[in-house]
Amino acid sequence: MRFRFCGDLDCPDWVLAEISTLAKISSVKLRLLCGQVLQELLGLGMDYEKVQKLTADARFELGDVKATVAVLSFLLSSAAKHSVDGESLSSELQQLGLPKEHAASLCRCYEEKQSPLQEYLRACSLRVNRLAGTGWRVDYTMSSSLLQSVEEPMVHLRLEVAAAPEAPAQPVALSLSADKFQVLLAELKQAQALMSSLG
Repeated sequence: MRFRFCGDLDCPDWVLAEISTLAKISSVKLRLLCGQVLQELLGLGMDYEKVQKLTADARFELGDVKATVAVLSFLLSSAAKHSVDGESLSSELQQLGLPKEHAASLCRCYEEKQSPLQEYLRACSLRVNRLAGTGWRVDYTMSSSLLQSVEEPMVHLRLEVAAAPEAPAQPVALSLSADKFQVLLAELKQAQALMSSLG
């Protein structure tokens, strides 16, 4: 059977296996857990102590807690990625065996954060690390008493790269021979021409 929240594919077996674990928690606590998972998905972090307290009544072991967080993260992020509305998500979760009140709780939480979640996922997906700055120098040995032949010039590049929009830039150092630098420069020019033609 195919599900919209899975991109019109079959639901993964591990998700099916964890639906029964979700049913062991009350619908109210499931909603609170969804809130924590959504905070994590939005890059705001998760309160792990609160998650432990919410799952304590169900007597979950550590593996069950991790599985619950993983399955909720998958359900919420996958539904957002595939632009599934709350009503359709609720219906599909019930088809998988999640009780109606649990599905309703999860979907209420999802609908409240669907737009910001989609925006955040869009901003974080399919992005190349941001280039924050560059620096370079060329070393060329004119003569040396230690070398029989003079080496070719070396190009030293320093790139400041940030993995995420708010993340601090990290330095990346490269040393290239003149030939390798010429190849890099030619490929960068091709990429720039391609980007200009696209937009």
